[in-house]
Amino acid sequence: MTENSRAILILRRVIAILAGALVGIVLSIGTDEAMRAIGLFPALDQPMAGKLLALAAAYRTVYTAAGAYVGAWLAPDRPMWHAMLLGYLALAANLAGTLATWNRGPAFGPHWYPLTLVILAVPSCWAGGKLRVAKSGYRA
Repeated sequence: MTENSRAILILRRVIAILAGALVGIVLSIGTDEAMRAIGLFPALDQPMAGKLLALAAAYRTVYTAAGAYVGAWLAPDRPMWHAMLLGYLALAANLAGTLATWNRGPAFGPHWYPLTLVILAVPSCWAGGKLRVAKSGYRA
């Protein structure tokens, strides 16, 4: 492998990871804002009911899986590796958010919500990656 082709391979891997992460982030924030715009979610500084947090956790989990699917789809090789890297990045981001908001008041909701996101980060990315691998017929 030449130096140029190696650099292109690394660039394609980075693009796959960034694109997968952006899919999950943009869809999550976009849905949050749409829910606020239609009046289903309260303003950012207001607490949210448990049922609404469950809805948010559900769509965020689906969007995390979708991001892993996109990351695996764009990966030049090893799609599950890329999906799982996205899972570990999501785990780290959710854990950081959990630690930053823990016991910071009712506007941040009950503890089960961020813990749910932490717990489901890696499994949802595994599922998104597996779905892509199954659809593509990729053999490791």
